[in-house]
Amino acid sequence: MGKIIAIANQKGGVGKTTTAINLGGCFGVLEYKTLIVDADPQANATSGVGFDPKTVTQSIYDCLVDDVNPKDIIFQTENPNLDILPAHIDLVGAELEMINMPNREHRLKIALEKIKDDYDLILIDCSPSLGLITVNSLTAADSVMVPVQCEYFALEGLGKLLNTIKIVQGRLNKELEIEGIVLTLYDTRLRLANQVVEEVKTHFQDLVFDTIIHRNTRLGEAPSFGETIVMHDASCKGSINYLNFAREILQKNDMTKLEQKSKKMEA
Repeated sequence: MGKIIAIANQKGGVGKTTTAINLGGCFGVLEYKTLIVDADPQANATSGVGFDPKTVTQSIYDCLVDDVNPKDIIFQTENPNLDILPAHIDLVGAELEMINMPNREHRLKIALEKIKDDYDLILIDCSPSLGLITVNSLTAADSVMVPVQCEYFALEGLGKLLNTIKIVQGRLNKELEIEGIVLTLYDTRLRLANQVVEEVKTHFQDLVFDTIIHRNTRLGEAPSFGETIVMHDASCKGSINYLNFAREILQKNDMTKLEQKSKKMEA
């Protein structure tokens, strides 16, 4: 039974898609069967792992609106153990079409239940808004991860997101937990970046992951090659950051392979 993690923040440019793609790539390399669900009409996660959204004939849109089985439209990426449920620009219209549907907030949950057992981890790349598709993502998820950029307006809008998470927890998904806050786009040369790190850690304490994702040129160029960072340049700073981050999440969830083996032996 796979763990579903929604990666959400209604602010754009905070590293949601970069985190979804590269975390997924690292989980795959560490031998965890992983699925990225591209729930953003911009379809950047789809293109970022090597598929042209314009040539995608069926996407997450069809799962939400026409009950198409996700199994039939998942693509296998070049990255080991990493698949993608792609997006298409059509997803823009899905919110309007879903408004009068029964269980409109549970459409994605219903779709992902058909494939949840096929994966160790499922990462949902949410759109930069708090609309119906993001609510669907939070309803389908076991936990939500929030990327926060190490820049001046970092905490702006976070309260709104946390409020939305509370509403979803109260009305739609009582099991939803906050996986944690990950600091992204960190530049060691900037004093401001260090101030933001301190401020976020003071506000959110144990919710903040130890791993910080540094600003890295290779991270920026990897999607143009349709590759995850670990396939594009395994020795660069960005790759090392995301591998460490993947290991931190696995440890936090008691999912490391050694622990799983010892638990099986005990059983």
